[in-house]
Amino acid sequence: LQHFDAVIVGSDQVWRPLYVHPIENYYLDFVKNSACKKISYAASFGNTTLESLKKYQVADQVAQWLRAFDALSVRDENSRKIVQELIGKDPVCHLDPVLAYDYPAKLPETKAKIPHDPYMILYGYSGRFNKEEAGEIRKYAKRKGLKILCIGGIQRCGDKFIDCSPFEIFEYFKHAESVVTDTFHGTIFSVVTQKKFATFVRKNGYGNSEKLTDLLKRLGLERQIVTDTKKLGKILNLTVAYEPVMEKIKRERQRTYSYL
Repeated sequence: LQHFDAVIVGSDQVWRPLYVHPIENYYLDFVKNSACKKISYAASFGNTTLESLKKYQVADQVAQWLRAFDALSVRDENSRKIVQELIGKDPVCHLDPVLAYDYPAKLPETKAKIPHDPYMILYGYSGRFNKEEAGEIRKYAKRKGLKILCIGGIQRCGDKFIDCSPFEIFEYFKHAESVVTDTFHGTIFSVVTQKKFATFVRKNGYGNSEKLTDLLKRLGLERQIVTDTKKLGKILNLTVAYEPVMEKIKRERQRTYSYL
């Protein structure tokens, strides 16, 4: 590492203690050369809070690691507050790399086998949509005459599971009638392909409410959050005004490029 001018860590939940091991690597603790700059980009603590860091007695160690950074960038308000409280610095907030790059406009050609029949996408880890949620998704698909393609994991209401490359995912999203997801990146894929979509925000278990709610608020898309499963169809029928959203993303991209 003595040959590098800078090392960057990011993005996503790189500072969530229960998510990455060994955690010190993601604070660039292995960079011992003081001349080498330490930089974070769109880093997140996930659903870890300041209180939980204190509870597990790692707050002081995390603060020590954070102070060693030359530049700090996070991706959500929860992470910003943690950095503020621990070391008294106000980090900048940046978008996920998928939003920072001009997807899907600059995608390479893929071999994605897009169905001829209309379909919707259900994007989430296997089995995370419960019986009630799956039932409402199936009702919507039947009403609209859509096949349910599952990407990312197998779901109880899916018609077909699609195993595809990261670039092929964009092709499937581009041609979908609508999207239902409960993940951060499923939401981002929906936004960059400008789809009608609905996002379930999970507060328990996996817990992505901190960063996912923050993302949707920053983009002005809070009404796409499913707070009542029975209203899923109503949300999916909403026309999403993407022009102001894409303007915000364009401005945020410039902030990202300037920072890096």
